[in-house]
Amino acid sequence: MSTSSHTRQADSARDARSALTDPRTGRLREGFPISREQDVAARVEASRAAQRGWAALTPAVRSRRLLRLADRIEDRRSEYALAERAGTGKPLAEAEAEIVGAADVVRFYAGAARTEAVPAAGRRMDDRESWVRWEPLGVVAAIVPWNYPLMMAAWRFGPALAVGNSVLLKPAETTPDTALLLAADAAELLGEHVLSTLTGDRETGRLLVESPVDAVAFTGSTAGGLDVARRAGLRPVSLELGGNCPVLVMPDAPAHTYASLAAASTYNAGQSCAAPARVITLPENYARTVEGLSAAMSSLTAGIDFGPLNNPDQAARYDRLLGASAAGIRACGAVKPGAGEEDGYWRPAAVLADLPDDDPAVREEVFGPVLTVQQARDTEHAVRLANGLPQALAGSVWSTDTGTALELAAALDCGEAWVNCHLDQTPELPHGGRRGSGHGTDLSTLALGEYQRPKCVTVRLN
Repeated sequence: MSTSSHTRQADSARDARSALTDPRTGRLREGFPISREQDVAARVEASRAAQRGWAALTPAVRSRRLLRLADRIEDRRSEYALAERAGTGKPLAEAEAEIVGAADVVRFYAGAARTEAVPAAGRRMDDRESWVRWEPLGVVAAIVPWNYPLMMAAWRFGPALAVGNSVLLKPAETTPDTALLLAADAAELLGEHVLSTLTGDRETGRLLVESPVDAVAFTGSTAGGLDVARRAGLRPVSLELGGNCPVLVMPDAPAHTYASLAAASTYNAGQSCAAPARVITLPENYARTVEGLSAAMSSLTAGIDFGPLNNPDQAARYDRLLGASAAGIRACGAVKPGAGEEDGYWRPAAVLADLPDDDPAVREEVFGPVLTVQQARDTEHAVRLANGLPQALAGSVWSTDTGTALELAAALDCGEAWVNCHLDQTPELPHGGRRGSGHGTDLSTLALGEYQRPKCVTVRLN
């Protein structure tokens, strides 16, 4: 092949743009550049140069700049919300609430930038004085999913920037809109390339992980996390992966249980890693739970109460798993898209019951507005069912007996457990998975440890 042919291919690769659709309508919308090797290499180099200056700032200065960024995001929340909606299809009010929530995460880490949590310093050996320096890792590649584009980005870049790293943000191919707005605001308020955005597809993400970044923060599927861990090698990796979260509904569950679970399982069209998915009951309340959840879920309408699935692959996954399910009981809500939205990726809220424990809809995460209901023999069996799948991200317990509820919450093998609520989160409290749901911590000051490393310094006094 001639040199000119190679050049044309390289130019074509650089000029390639993603083919995106509007989830609400199914129609094509404007694509974004797909970054390849040269683009990735150049951006990593720019991030590394920017990181040195960012890390040299005092925590107080970094904090002030992050506060300005949080204010900017909140001040432009209408623009950010429209950009978020373009790629996700979320209801506008829901998108705007998430923009405000993302700004709150950034504001929290602006404060956390000025905190310290280190081992005790001082005289630990004769004639020696020691202390611990916490140093940033360097350039952090943050690869975030399409379900909460700006919020998941904030969970990653907030603590990473607070402790002095630069961040190269790779949004999902279908939802780069808010990440590009963010990059422009960050360049103005934080400095060029301190927080930058690299658009592209899965291959772009692979190239970024294999580039000379110092750490990788990935939020996505378990399969994607395993691939990231393999490619990253010995570099630090933080993984927040799939959920398929269990829900233990006891016979004395509070009256609001069914409505609360229906609301949580349809929030963001059920596309939340920590969403309730697998409801587990005892024999004495199985029929009552199926009836209550069926009524609550059937009362919710896709297109009015919640938005569409994100993309054709997600819609196909929903259809495949519900089609393969052996559920003897199915209860579904309605679908009422707006004018011109008939071809969007709308799917109804659904309850599947009277199904085997190895049913595809139980074992695989639907990642949609679906609840399965299983009947355990007793409480011990209920816990075994809850902990019986590879994922271990989150779960909830529903009971008015505080002692029983706390015992069951402790028995759940997961990183976050709720009692009589689900999906309630705040930046002050940690979130993270175990086993097939990954490792590492998002949110709270504990997340700062994901993005820095200790150096012990010991001085001989005499």
